[in-house]
Amino acid sequence: MPNLTIKGIPEELYKQLKDRAARQRRSLNSEVIWCLEHAASLTTVEPREWLVKADNLRNRLGLTPVTESFLKEMKTAGRP
Repeated sequence: MPNLTIKGIPEELYKQLKDRAARQRRSLNSEVIWCLEHAASLTTVEPREWLVKADNLRNRLGLTPVTESFLKEMKTAGRP
């Protein structure tokens, strides 16, 4: 099995990984492998595909479409 050495890891990240490993009852090495496997398996979302799904959900729920004017109105609501 291949080996990997990570140099220069920030102290805070090291502490977070150690704490996370302890909470999960894993060794630090196992936790790092789990994190890498999880990150490597994430899929990229196509923005247009995501927007179509969001529009479909909004339509099913009967929500107001999000338009440029709607966003501007929401941003300025309650502001002088």
